[in-house]
Amino acid sequence: MSFALFPGSFDPITNGHVDVINKAVKIFDKVYVVVMTNTSKKYLFDVDKRVSLVQDATEGQAKVEVLKRPDKLTVNVAQELGASVIIRGVRNSEDFLYEQEIAAMNHDLNPKIETVLFFTEPNNSYVASSVIKEVAQFGGNISSFLPASSAAALKEKLRKG
Repeated sequence: MSFALFPGSFDPITNGHVDVINKAVKIFDKVYVVVMTNTSKKYLFDVDKRVSLVQDATEGQAKVEVLKRPDKLTVNVAQELGASVIIRGVRNSEDFLYEQEIAAMNHDLNPKIETVLFFTEPNNSYVASSVIKEVAQFGGNISSFLPASSAAALKEKLRKG
């Protein structure tokens, strides 16, 4: 069986993330979607809420298991779960360069784990959680960028301030 790990902060999960997950389940027997920590980001949602939103967005996907590992290194989580592949989504050339660097570092840390890049569909190529949060903060329509539960949670979170 082939296991893959799709790590991310998912704050919140976007349609671009779901796009990558849908592509991955066509190839791998099991896809672990793991909510992790990026130390360069400030989060709007706590880790448990992010897990819940990912679970809602992937409901019905038998090959997907959603986990949280906020204080772990990605390659260590992959090894722990028996995943031989780390999946990453790429929207544009800037993402590609960033992911290339991360893949090289992960390879140095554990050469047995490969990185596979999935390109998002063109309609998701400009969708970033940070931009969506800003649009939502100023009352813009975000419904076409996020799964319904993520959009509702974001609107509610920003309303509470």
